[in-house]
Amino acid sequence: MDTRYDVIIIGAGVTGCAIARELSRFDCKVLVLEKDEDVCCGTSKANSGIVHAGYDAKPGSLKAKMNVRGNEMMRSLVSELDIPYKQIGSLVVCTDESLRGGIEELYNRGIANGVTGLKIMEASEIRELEPNISDDVVCALFASTAGIICPFRLNIALAECANQNGVEFKFDSTVTGIEAIGSGFKVTSSGGEYCASVIVNAAGCHSDEIHNLVSSKKYHITPRRGDYMLLDRSCEGLVNHVIFPQPTSLGKGILVTPTAHGNILIGPTAIDTDNKDEAPVTSEGLAKVIEGSAKNIKGVPVKQVITGFSGLRAHEDGGEFILEETTDCPGFFDCVGIESPGLTACPAVGEYMASLVADRLSLSLKSSWNGICHDVKKPFELSEKERAELIASEPAYGKIICRCETITEGEIIDSIRRPLGARSLDGVKRRTRAGMGRCQGGFCSPRVMEILSRELNVPLDSITKNGGSSKILFGRTKDES
Repeated sequence: MDTRYDVIIIGAGVTGCAIARELSRFDCKVLVLEKDEDVCCGTSKANSGIVHAGYDAKPGSLKAKMNVRGNEMMRSLVSELDIPYKQIGSLVVCTDESLRGGIEELYNRGIANGVTGLKIMEASEIRELEPNISDDVVCALFASTAGIICPFRLNIALAECANQNGVEFKFDSTVTGIEAIGSGFKVTSSGGEYCASVIVNAAGCHSDEIHNLVSSKKYHITPRRGDYMLLDRSCEGLVNHVIFPQPTSLGKGILVTPTAHGNILIGPTAIDTDNKDEAPVTSEGLAKVIEGSAKNIKGVPVKQVITGFSGLRAHEDGGEFILEETTDCPGFFDCVGIESPGLTACPAVGEYMASLVADRLSLSLKSSWNGICHDVKKPFELSEKERAELIASEPAYGKIICRCETITEGEIIDSIRRPLGARSLDGVKRRTRAGMGRCQGGFCSPRVMEILSRELNVPLDSITKNGGSSKILFGRTKDES
């Protein structure tokens, strides 16, 4: 196999996959190296799923520019890539009259950033939109262009689209060394050695380490843990918009929002940690989530929580996106410090970085390129006639595996067989939502494991939760004999 590429991208989160999709427009050979077993295994798998309007970042900053451009691009991208998305708008809530100036400052910053659809609302108007808003509400900044999105589908669809246009992906490939050779680089990873003319560093919380392998100018990432709680779908309607408190230096605070799939999400905390790979949920963190959510929304039904989870954000010391070719290592491009609003910004970051790389390599556009990518077939989103026809032709779509989310065997098979298909329980979960409902996989996991085992033609006890050493079965309780 030829191990020479024009471009190697390190990291298969939303940023790396957005860059890969944009580069797939050009006539070049691209490889994405990912240290985990699948796409969407780092920061991209555990976040708020918010498409931010763009009023928060400092005017003139890359965060501001990429946020606003990403928001604009997202509206067409979700159609092209079949991504669950709702433009529901957001409210930044002020509950102290003495802090009203902060809301006005956010409004002015948004105008300077080019955000449209901004409005400062007073208490009576807010209560009409959000009956469960705090009695202490004074005013709020309304942003009509904010929305909610499925972050898993966004990441997976970007990767699938890049792959169908020729981009290669190598998983379980932790980069351990980068060496400049001639006019390019040799990349050493746990999955092998590869050569490329250009490297793009989109390694999330590890992006400082990757950068520091080649440059004398050092960066430092602080992993910032965010704890969340997810409420059952029975709580739908608690809020109708994304509800933010006024932001602080640590972030946007504890939000309360609908999700693209009808749940209610509350969180995150902002707790600096030393661990770049693991973000264990803590009782202290979840207590902060409950306390913070109650400041803006009355009667948050925490007894309806179906799961708690946490994720990591890659906070660079300068607090800004770093999107550039490294000055002392030509051909090495950085995407460092991609924290919130990184999910929103990813289409714009992909566009921007791909243009830098294309200019560096004098790339030309392909004569043909397919930017359309369809999600797993969902029989219960079809009409009764269409569903009956699908089940008649493919009976697996008539067998319910996950009762909580009404996911069929056909959907799970599709998620495994499609390009860059699932290889683990979490891979199936992110592609189909099997296991994301009220019982959190308590009933469907064994059946999903059996389907994975059959489709991948591997022993049942080799199936993992999320790759690596995360095996679920370790032996039999008794011999079959």
